[in-house]
Amino acid sequence: MATSEARGYGVSDARPSGWAVGFVVFAAVMMMLAGGFQTIAGIAAIFEDEFFVVGPNYVYDLDVTAWGWIHLIAGIIVALAGLALFQGAVWARTVAVILACVSILASFLWMPFYPVWSIAVIVFDVFVIWAVTAHGRDVTNLNG
Repeated sequence: MATSEARGYGVSDARPSGWAVGFVVFAAVMMMLAGGFQTIAGIAAIFEDEFFVVGPNYVYDLDVTAWGWIHLIAGIIVALAGLALFQGAVWARTVAVILACVSILASFLWMPFYPVWSIAVIVFDVFVIWAVTAHGRDVTNLNG
């Protein structure tokens, strides 16, 4: 018998799919890794700004040290939000989506310094947004 509760409109006793939980756990781990890597890139930019090479024809003229600080702070916040996703809290899912969006924007602006890495981070962030919005409730049901 299908009730509105079984379709996700209310509280359900149904066990979440292992795949769905796996997607969210993978997204949380990817957020922690991406945050860690952004933190490392930020530290590198702060201490050795000549490490990053900028092409002469890029539209944005950005200071490498300033972007290093932005990546350091954003990386720490993204990694902490990834840790919070393991709790399955709605606020953690919301913060994860917002931070993934900010990370996409920051990676786009970081593209002249490391284009391949920036594209990889953008892809991971899109996956995080998809996994958290599509399957985040399943982790909440598992923990609750």
